Amino acid sequence: MGMVFCRACGKELHETAPACPHCGALQMIPHAPVAAQESADGFFAYAFEPLKKYANFKGRARRKEYWYFFLFLLALNFVIGFMSGLLNSSGLYMLTVLITFGTLIPSIAVGVRRMHDIDRSGWWLLLPIVNLIFICQDSHQGDNRFGASPKYPQ
Repeated sequence: MGMVFCRACGKELHETAPACPHCGALQMIPHAPVAAQESADGFFAYAFEPLKKYANFKGRARRKEYWYFFLFLLALNFVIGFMSGLLNSSGLYMLTVLITFGTLIPSIAVGVRRMHDIDRSGWWLLLPIVNLIFICQDSHQGDNRFGASPKYPQ
């Protein structure tokens, strides 16, 4: 058992203290509802999650994880492409190509995990229009054959 610092006032307190004795700020939320957990997670937490799970094709991915990653890559490529055109630099164009190839495997992996989240096989990614409809669907509630639900924890 050790000492930690308060998240609000920075004063030292015991690590098991539920609230700071100095300022009263809550320190631990052992079983926070899903909405409270989502507000703590930001855009970049979801956008970088597929990079942390680089080639992990097992498990499930929420819609947020998939679309935030897609949006992040789209914005990054747009900014680099715009800068490449503005500066007339082929080096920045090559950076876009490297980013595209470097994120190809995580893009496929997050797509497969997204299909798993709606209780479908990852092979559905090969059908262009159908997979777009499936990717937009809500998560399958509860556990399925691919694992526990990241959106509806039990």
